[in-house]
Amino acid sequence: MSHEKVLMKGNEALAEAAIMAGCHHYFGYPITPQTEVAAYMSKRMPKIDGGVFLQAESEIAAINMVIGVASTGKRVMTSSSSPGISLKSEGLSYLAGCDLPALVVNVQRGGPGLGGIQPSQSDYFHATRGAGHGDFHMIVLAPDSVQEMVSLVFHGFDLAEKYRMTTMILSDGTMGQMMEPVSLDMGEIKQYDKPWALTGTKCERKPNIVNSLYLQPEELEKRNFERYEKYKLIEETEPMFEEYKMEDAEVCIAAFGVAARVSQNAIDEARKQGIKVGMIRPITLWPFPKKAFASAAEKVKSFVSVELSMGQMVEDIELSVRCKRPVLLCNRAGGMIPTTQNVLDKIIEASKL
Repeated sequence: MSHEKVLMKGNEALAEAAIMAGCHHYFGYPITPQTEVAAYMSKRMPKIDGGVFLQAESEIAAINMVIGVASTGKRVMTSSSSPGISLKSEGLSYLAGCDLPALVVNVQRGGPGLGGIQPSQSDYFHATRGAGHGDFHMIVLAPDSVQEMVSLVFHGFDLAEKYRMTTMILSDGTMGQMMEPVSLDMGEIKQYDKPWALTGTKCERKPNIVNSLYLQPEELEKRNFERYEKYKLIEETEPMFEEYKMEDAEVCIAAFGVAARVSQNAIDEARKQGIKVGMIRPITLWPFPKKAFASAAEKVKSFVSVELSMGQMVEDIELSVRCKRPVLLCNRAGGMIPTTQNVLDKIIEASKL
Protein backbone atom coordinates (compact mmCIF):
# COMPACT_ATOMS: atom_id res chain seq x y z
CA MET A 1 0.00 0.00 0.00
CA SER A 2 1.06 3.57 -0.65
CA HIS A 3 2.35 5.74 2.21
CA GLU A 4 0.32 8.67 0.89
CA LYS A 5 -1.98 10.34 3.36
CA VAL A 6 -5.68 10.89 2.84
CA LEU A 7 -8.04 13.29 4.58
CA MET A 8 -10.50 11.31 6.69
CA LYS A 9 -12.97 11.86 9.49
CA GLY A 10 -11.96 10.11 12.72
CA ASN A 11 -14.90 7.70 12.84
CA GLU A 12 -14.42 6.68 9.21
CA ALA A 13 -10.64 6.31 9.55
CA LEU A 14 -11.23 4.10 12.56
CA ALA A 15 -13.61 1.89 10.61
CA GLU A 16 -11.30 1.59 7.60
CA ALA A 17 -8.37 0.80 9.90
CA ALA A 18 -10.35 -2.05 11.46
CA ILE A 19 -11.04 -3.53 8.01
CA MET A 20 -7.38 -3.24 7.06
CA ALA A 21 -6.41 -4.87 10.37
CA GLY A 22 -8.34 -7.96 9.31
CA CYS A 23 -11.73 -7.29 10.87
CA HIS A 24 -14.40 -8.56 8.47
CA HIS A 25 -17.24 -8.75 11.00
CA TYR A 26 -18.95 -5.70 12.47
CA PHE A 27 -22.13 -5.52 14.54
CA GLY A 28 -23.49 -2.21 15.76
CA TYR A 29 -26.35 0.17 16.25
CA PRO A 30 -26.55 3.89 15.40
CA ILE A 31 -26.04 6.45 18.15
CA THR A 32 -24.51 9.93 17.97
CA PRO A 33 -21.58 10.69 17.81
CA GLN A 34 -20.37 7.30 16.52
CA THR A 35 -22.99 6.64 13.84
CA GLU A 36 -20.47 7.24 11.02
CA VAL A 37 -18.58 4.11 12.12
CA ALA A 38 -21.63 1.94 11.50
CA ALA A 39 -22.58 3.84 8.35
CA TYR A 40 -19.08 3.41 6.90
CA MET A 41 -19.05 -0.29 7.76
CA SER A 42 -22.44 -0.75 6.10
CA LYS A 43 -20.96 0.46 2.81
CA ARG A 44 -17.56 -1.21 2.99
CA MET A 45 -18.21 -4.64 4.48
CA PRO A 46 -20.42 -5.99 1.66
CA LYS A 47 -17.57 -5.22 -0.79
CA ILE A 48 -15.09 -7.36 1.14
CA ASP A 49 -14.74 -11.09 0.56
CA GLY A 50 -16.39 -12.65 3.60
CA GLY A 51 -17.31 -9.25 5.04
CA VAL A 52 -20.31 -9.10 7.38
CA PHE A 53 -22.14 -5.97 8.48
CA LEU A 54 -25.25 -6.25 10.59
CA GLN A 55 -27.20 -3.47 12.23
CA ALA A 56 -28.49 -5.32 15.26
CA GLU A 57 -31.85 -4.72 16.83
CA SER A 58 -30.11 -3.29 19.92
CA GLU A 59 -26.73 -2.70 21.48
CA ILE A 60 -27.29 -5.78 23.62
CA ALA A 61 -27.82 -7.92 20.54
CA ALA A 62 -24.72 -6.45 18.89
CA ILE A 63 -22.34 -7.33 21.73
CA ASN A 64 -23.71 -10.87 21.88
CA MET A 65 -23.08 -11.26 18.16
CA VAL A 66 -19.51 -10.13 18.86
CA ILE A 67 -19.20 -12.94 21.41
CA GLY A 68 -20.30 -15.44 18.79
CA VAL A 69 -17.76 -14.38 16.18
CA ALA A 70 -14.96 -13.90 18.72
CA SER A 71 -15.42 -17.51 19.84
CA THR A 72 -14.45 -18.65 16.34
CA GLY A 73 -11.15 -16.75 16.51
CA LYS A 74 -12.04 -14.18 13.87
CA ARG A 75 -11.40 -10.48 14.36
CA VAL A 76 -14.62 -8.68 15.25
CA MET A 77 -15.62 -5.19 16.31
CA THR A 78 -18.55 -3.23 17.64
CA SER A 79 -18.86 0.47 18.36
CA SER A 80 -21.25 2.72 20.21
CA SER A 81 -21.44 5.85 22.32
CA SER A 82 -21.79 6.13 26.07
CA PRO A 83 -25.42 5.00 26.73
CA GLY A 84 -25.00 2.22 24.19
CA ILE A 85 -21.78 1.04 25.84
CA SER A 86 -23.67 0.80 29.13
CA LEU A 87 -26.11 -1.57 27.46
CA LYS A 88 -23.18 -3.70 26.30
CA SER A 89 -21.81 -4.09 29.85
CA GLU A 90 -23.20 -7.58 30.42
CA GLY A 91 -21.68 -8.75 27.14
CA LEU A 92 -18.33 -7.16 28.01
CA SER A 93 -18.32 -9.22 31.19
CA TYR A 94 -19.16 -12.38 29.23
CA LEU A 95 -16.30 -11.67 26.83
CA ALA A 96 -13.95 -11.43 29.81
CA GLY A 97 -15.39 -14.55 31.42
CA CYS A 98 -14.89 -16.50 28.17
CA ASP A 99 -11.40 -15.02 27.61
CA LEU A 100 -12.32 -13.87 24.11
CA PRO A 101 -10.54 -11.18 22.06
CA ALA A 102 -12.60 -8.34 20.60
CA LEU A 103 -12.33 -4.63 19.81
CA VAL A 104 -14.97 -2.29 21.24
CA VAL A 105 -15.07 1.41 20.36
CA ASN A 106 -16.66 4.03 22.60
CA VAL A 107 -17.01 7.47 21.00
CA GLN A 108 -18.02 9.23 24.20
CA ARG A 109 -20.78 11.78 24.68
CA GLY A 110 -21.85 13.72 27.76
CA GLY A 111 -23.85 12.04 30.51
CA PRO A 112 -25.19 10.64 32.78
CA GLY A 113 -28.39 9.35 31.22
CA LEU A 114 -29.03 10.40 27.65
CA GLY A 115 -27.07 13.54 28.49
CA GLY A 116 -26.09 15.28 25.27
CA ILE A 117 -24.35 14.54 21.99
CA GLN A 118 -21.28 16.71 22.59
CA PRO A 119 -17.83 15.19 23.34
CA SER A 120 -16.96 14.02 26.82
CA GLN A 121 -14.49 11.86 28.74
CA SER A 122 -16.86 10.88 31.51
CA ASP A 123 -16.79 7.14 30.72
CA TYR A 124 -13.29 6.83 32.18
CA PHE A 125 -14.50 5.02 35.29
CA HIS A 126 -16.71 2.70 33.24
CA ALA A 127 -13.84 1.76 30.94
CA THR A 128 -11.10 1.40 33.55
CA ARG A 129 -13.06 0.33 36.63
CA GLY A 130 -16.55 -1.01 36.04
CA ALA A 131 -17.16 -2.17 32.49
CA GLY A 132 -19.43 -4.92 33.79
CA HIS A 133 -20.10 -7.27 36.69
CA GLY A 134 -17.40 -9.46 38.21
CA ASP A 135 -13.62 -9.21 38.44
CA PHE A 136 -12.12 -8.21 35.10
CA HIS A 137 -10.31 -5.55 33.13
CA MET A 138 -10.24 -4.38 29.54
CA ILE A 139 -7.23 -2.85 27.83
CA VAL A 140 -8.23 0.79 27.22
CA LEU A 141 -6.53 2.91 24.55
CA ALA A 142 -7.02 6.68 24.22
CA PRO A 143 -5.98 8.32 20.91
CA ASP A 144 -5.39 12.08 20.60
CA SER A 145 -5.39 12.28 16.78
CA VAL A 146 -6.99 10.57 13.82
CA GLN A 147 -3.63 9.06 12.88
CA GLU A 148 -3.16 7.62 16.34
CA MET A 149 -6.72 6.32 16.24
CA VAL A 150 -5.75 4.30 13.17
CA SER A 151 -2.57 2.92 14.73
CA LEU A 152 -4.34 2.05 17.99
CA VAL A 153 -6.99 0.08 16.12
CA PHE A 154 -4.23 -2.14 14.72
CA HIS A 155 -2.48 -2.32 18.09
CA GLY A 156 -5.79 -2.91 19.85
CA PHE A 157 -6.59 -5.99 17.79
CA ASP A 158 -3.07 -7.30 18.39
CA LEU A 159 -3.33 -6.82 22.16
CA ALA A 160 -6.78 -8.41 22.24
CA GLU A 161 -5.52 -11.54 20.52
CA LYS A 162 -2.22 -11.66 22.39
CA TYR A 163 -3.95 -11.66 25.77
CA ARG A 164 -7.38 -13.06 24.82
CA MET A 165 -9.33 -10.12 26.17
CA THR A 166 -11.31 -7.07 25.09
CA THR A 167 -9.56 -3.92 23.96
CA MET A 168 -11.55 -0.68 24.09
CA ILE A 169 -10.73 2.39 22.02
CA LEU A 170 -11.92 5.25 24.24
CA SER A 171 -12.48 8.09 21.83
CA ASP A 172 -14.82 11.07 22.08
CA GLY A 173 -17.09 13.13 19.85
CA THR A 174 -14.30 15.53 18.87
CA MET A 175 -11.93 12.75 17.84
CA GLY A 176 -14.71 11.02 15.94
CA GLN A 177 -15.86 14.07 14.00
CA MET A 178 -12.59 15.87 13.24
CA MET A 179 -10.85 15.41 9.88
CA GLU A 180 -7.08 15.01 9.58
CA PRO A 181 -4.65 13.57 7.02
CA VAL A 182 -3.85 9.94 7.84
CA SER A 183 -1.77 7.10 6.49
CA LEU A 184 -3.55 3.76 6.60
CA ASP A 185 -0.39 1.76 5.95
CA MET A 186 0.23 -0.09 9.22
CA GLY A 187 2.26 -2.97 7.80
CA GLU A 188 1.49 -6.67 7.95
CA ILE A 189 -1.25 -8.07 10.18
CA LYS A 190 0.11 -10.11 13.07
CA GLN A 191 -1.01 -13.73 13.22
CA TYR A 192 -1.71 -15.45 16.54
CA ASP A 193 -2.21 -19.14 17.20
CA LYS A 194 -5.75 -19.79 18.47
CA PRO A 195 -6.02 -23.43 19.55
CA TRP A 196 -8.99 -22.48 21.74
CA ALA A 197 -11.19 -21.26 18.85
CA LEU A 198 -14.40 -22.97 17.76
CA THR A 199 -13.36 -23.98 14.25
CA GLY A 200 -14.79 -27.48 14.06
CA THR A 201 -12.89 -30.54 15.26
CA LYS A 202 -12.66 -32.19 11.81
CA CYS A 203 -12.47 -35.36 13.93
CA GLU A 204 -8.86 -34.43 14.69
CA ARG A 205 -9.16 -33.04 18.21
CA LYS A 206 -11.43 -32.85 21.22
CA PRO A 207 -14.19 -30.23 20.99
CA ASN A 208 -13.34 -26.78 22.32
CA ILE A 209 -15.75 -25.23 24.80
CA VAL A 210 -16.13 -21.45 25.17
CA ASN A 211 -17.88 -20.76 28.43
CA SER A 212 -18.10 -18.26 31.30
CA LEU A 213 -20.19 -20.40 33.66
CA TYR A 214 -18.36 -22.27 36.45
CA LEU A 215 -20.69 -23.68 39.06
CA GLN A 216 -17.86 -25.05 41.21
CA PRO A 217 -16.50 -22.12 43.23
CA GLU A 218 -13.00 -23.61 43.35
CA GLU A 219 -12.83 -23.66 39.55
CA LEU A 220 -14.17 -20.09 39.19
CA GLU A 221 -11.69 -18.85 41.80
CA LYS A 222 -8.85 -20.57 39.93
CA ARG A 223 -9.90 -18.90 36.67
CA ASN A 224 -10.09 -15.48 38.30
CA PHE A 225 -6.65 -15.79 39.90
CA GLU A 226 -5.17 -16.93 36.58
CA ARG A 227 -6.77 -13.98 34.81
CA TYR A 228 -5.32 -11.53 37.31
CA GLU A 229 -1.85 -13.00 36.83
CA LYS A 230 -2.29 -12.09 33.17
CA TYR A 231 -3.45 -8.60 34.13
CA LYS A 232 -0.36 -8.20 36.32
CA LEU A 233 1.84 -9.04 33.33
CA ILE A 234 -0.03 -6.52 31.18
CA GLU A 235 0.43 -3.80 33.81
CA GLU A 236 4.17 -4.47 33.75
CA THR A 237 4.69 -4.68 29.99
CA GLU A 238 1.97 -2.78 28.09
CA PRO A 239 1.59 0.77 29.51
CA MET A 240 1.91 3.43 26.81
CA PHE A 241 2.37 7.15 27.31
CA GLU A 242 3.92 10.22 25.70
CA GLU A 243 5.90 12.96 27.43
CA TYR A 244 5.96 16.58 26.31
CA LYS A 245 8.58 19.02 27.66
CA MET A 246 9.00 17.06 30.89
CA GLU A 247 12.82 17.38 30.99
CA ASP A 248 12.86 20.37 33.38
CA ALA A 249 9.17 20.55 34.29
CA GLU A 250 8.09 21.72 37.74
CA VAL A 251 4.38 21.28 36.94
CA CYS A 252 3.07 18.18 35.19
CA ILE A 253 -0.12 18.18 33.15
CA ALA A 254 -1.94 14.86 32.77
CA ALA A 255 -4.38 14.69 29.89
CA PHE A 256 -5.58 12.30 27.19
CA GLY A 257 -7.49 12.62 23.95
CA VAL A 258 -8.70 16.06 22.94
CA ALA A 259 -7.82 17.44 26.40
CA ALA A 260 -4.17 16.70 25.65
CA ARG A 261 -4.30 18.75 22.46
CA VAL A 262 -5.68 21.75 24.32
CA SER A 263 -3.12 21.23 27.10
CA GLN A 264 -0.18 21.27 24.71
CA ASN A 265 -1.17 24.76 23.54
CA ALA A 266 -1.45 25.91 27.15
CA ILE A 267 1.97 24.46 27.98
CA ASP A 268 3.56 26.34 25.09
CA GLU A 269 1.96 29.59 26.29
CA ALA A 270 3.00 28.96 29.91
CA ARG A 271 6.59 28.34 28.79
CA LYS A 272 6.58 31.77 27.10
CA GLN A 273 5.71 33.19 30.54
CA GLY A 274 8.64 31.39 32.15
CA ILE A 275 6.65 28.59 33.81
CA LYS A 276 8.35 25.21 33.57
CA VAL A 277 5.50 22.87 32.74
CA GLY A 278 5.26 19.63 30.79
CA MET A 279 2.77 16.85 30.14
CA ILE A 280 2.43 13.11 30.49
CA ARG A 281 -0.25 11.85 28.11
CA PRO A 282 -1.51 8.38 29.00
CA ILE A 283 -2.21 6.39 25.83
CA THR A 284 -3.23 3.30 27.79
CA LEU A 285 -5.78 4.28 30.42
CA TRP A 286 -5.69 0.67 31.56
CA PRO A 287 -3.02 -0.29 32.24
CA PHE A 288 -2.40 3.22 33.56
CA PRO A 289 1.26 4.36 33.20
CA LYS A 290 1.80 4.47 36.96
CA LYS A 291 5.59 4.34 36.82
CA ALA A 292 5.81 7.40 34.59
CA PHE A 293 3.80 9.45 37.08
CA ALA A 294 5.66 8.03 40.07
CA SER A 295 8.93 9.07 38.45
CA ALA A 296 7.58 12.54 37.67
CA ALA A 297 6.51 12.95 41.29
CA GLU A 298 10.19 12.87 42.28
CA LYS A 299 10.85 15.99 40.20
CA VAL A 300 7.74 18.17 39.88
CA LYS A 301 5.98 20.26 42.51
CA SER A 302 2.42 19.55 41.42
CA PHE A 303 0.15 17.85 38.88
CA VAL A 304 -2.84 19.15 36.95
CA SER A 305 -5.35 16.71 35.49
CA VAL A 306 -7.15 18.18 32.49
CA GLU A 307 -10.39 16.31 31.78
CA LEU A 308 -13.76 16.49 30.07
CA SER A 309 -15.33 14.97 33.18
CA MET A 310 -15.77 15.66 36.88
CA GLY A 311 -12.23 14.48 37.57
CA GLN A 312 -12.22 10.72 37.16
CA MET A 313 -8.55 10.35 36.16
CA VAL A 314 -7.45 12.29 39.25
CA GLU A 315 -7.75 9.11 41.31
CA ASP A 316 -5.30 7.19 39.12
CA ILE A 317 -2.80 10.03 39.26
CA GLU A 318 -3.05 10.25 43.05
CA LEU A 319 -2.66 6.49 43.39
CA SER A 320 0.35 6.53 41.07
CA VAL A 321 2.18 9.30 42.95
CA ARG A 322 1.08 7.98 46.36
CA CYS A 323 -0.12 11.49 47.24
CA LYS A 324 3.47 12.81 47.29
CA ARG A 325 2.38 15.86 45.31
CA PRO A 326 -0.90 17.79 45.06
CA VAL A 327 -3.12 16.99 42.07
CA LEU A 328 -5.28 19.87 40.83
CA LEU A 329 -8.20 19.48 38.46
CA CYS A 330 -8.93 21.56 35.36
CA ASN A 331 -12.18 20.32 33.92
CA ARG A 332 -15.30 21.01 31.95
CA ALA A 333 -18.25 18.62 31.83
CA GLY A 334 -21.48 17.86 30.03
CA GLY A 335 -19.96 18.25 26.58
CA MET A 336 -17.86 21.37 27.21
CA ILE A 337 -14.13 21.40 26.40
CA PRO A 338 -11.54 23.29 28.49
CA THR A 339 -10.05 26.25 26.69
CA THR A 340 -6.34 26.98 26.46
CA GLN A 341 -6.91 29.83 28.93
CA ASN A 342 -8.69 27.48 31.37
CA VAL A 343 -5.65 25.21 31.40
CA LEU A 344 -3.19 28.09 31.55
CA ASP A 345 -4.93 29.58 34.60
CA LYS A 346 -4.69 26.22 36.38
CA ILE A 347 -1.02 25.89 35.43
CA ILE A 348 -0.32 29.28 36.98
CA GLU A 349 -2.18 28.21 40.13
CA ALA A 350 -0.24 24.94 40.32
CA SER A 351 3.11 26.70 39.82
CA LYS A 352 2.53 28.73 42.99
CA LEU A 353 2.06 25.71 45.25
